[in-house]
Amino acid sequence: MPEEPHGTRGRVARSILDHGPSTAAELARRLGLTQAAVRRHLDALAADQVVEARDKPVYGSRGRGRPAKVFALTDSGRNAFDQSYDELAVQALRWIARTAGGGRRGEEALLAFARARAEAQAEQYRPHLEQADPAGRTRALAEALTRDGYAATARSAPASAGEQLCQHHCPVAHVAERFPQLCEAETEVFSRLLGTHVQRLATIAHGDGVCTTYVPRTPRTNHETTTATARTAGRNPA
Repeated sequence: MPEEPHGTRGRVARSILDHGPSTAAELARRLGLTQAAVRRHLDALAADQVVEARDKPVYGSRGRGRPAKVFALTDSGRNAFDQSYDELAVQALRWIARTAGGGRRGEEALLAFARARAEAQAEQYRPHLEQADPAGRTRALAEALTRDGYAATARSAPASAGEQLCQHHCPVAHVAERFPQLCEAETEVFSRLLGTHVQRLATIAHGDGVCTTYVPRTPRTNHETTTATARTAGRNPA
């Protein structure tokens, strides 16, 4: 019995969530559908404001012709997958900040909470990374994050001796939008787990389609790691 259109539509949206902005051809290949069928579902998802079309990024010189279109989830599209407890989390973090006295003390209390949360996650990831070859640790971290609901991938960074760790989904994106300490603590943990400085290039919390972290292949010293992390964690570079 063929699958209902709504079910297939959900698979298309889920594939974009898991793999990031995708072309119709990529979606068709992953889902075993024709491009025509995928485009019909994409049109319906776009009409429902679940996905939106964007120009596909081109690295290096671009050939002639119109740039390919990729389809990315909108904020409302992401909301359909989770984030049902966002307001409760926001209220709890506001309470932490007020109880600590507000102002700078409140910010320090929020960062302490965020670091404790991130470190608890890191303890779960660390055994998986320790089993991986040093060259494969970014990919191992992506696998661990995916199991935690972040739909993460690792790939070579364009025109660079490094990698990009991409999180195509963030269960706490709306909370992190109000409390960037969550992104800052997460970036610090990535640096410690990978043994090198990392740089946050984009975050879903800032309105980007994917959380992207640059990971150089050459480890830095502990001093350089701490300095770089503190300078770039939790925000998009200017």
